[in-house]
Amino acid sequence: MDFFHDGMTLMFGGFGGVGSPPTLIESILKKGVQNLTLIGNDTGFPHIGIGKIVSRGRAKKVIASHIGSNPVAGQLMHDGRLEVEFSPQGILAERIRAGGAGLPAILSDIGMDNEIVSNDKPRYMLNGNEYLVETALTAEVSIVYAKKADVYGNLIYDKSARNTNPLVAMAGELTIAEVEEIVPLGSLDPDQIITPGVFVDYVITSQGVNWKWAWE
Repeated sequence: MDFFHDGMTLMFGGFGGVGSPPTLIESILKKGVQNLTLIGNDTGFPHIGIGKIVSRGRAKKVIASHIGSNPVAGQLMHDGRLEVEFSPQGILAERIRAGGAGLPAILSDIGMDNEIVSNDKPRYMLNGNEYLVETALTAEVSIVYAKKADVYGNLIYDKSARNTNPLVAMAGELTIAEVEEIVPLGSLDPDQIITPGVFVDYVITSQGVNWKWAWE
């Protein structure tokens, strides 16, 4: 796909690999792009989810809540070959949501005394209280995984595989959804639609997932 290029910022849905779009990740690997900045909850496992990209040294930076499930990512960070910006999980989700909503930043008092979280971040006084300024997160391309889509890109998700995908879908300048099934217009129950099609630019059919056993 022509959407992916060296040095780009890529945001991805998923939690420990579950809910990450494997067909799109394989496309990125085959294209051979590198020096990526990746934004998402974690770095998956070495051979599951976004971990397949990280473990091959294709990323220069990751913004995530943790990398503990992928020891290769930890080694790359230790060796100075991967920059990692840690953000508390809830704050990371809010930074992505803020990016999708068009906000420049959020204020948070989480991690104010933690050097890893607060390092080099500006602070702001509001009503006598001090807060960290957490910048919003956006990406050139967001890739997400959903259970079903109609031809307008309206998405529904499957249980916990939903995770950060709805937020990620909002925060990309361009969003590509990988789905199990594309259904005709009118087939989706409007009350079940989580991501409106206005946030989705392209929909592809998944070739199958590789993460069902990740946490067994």
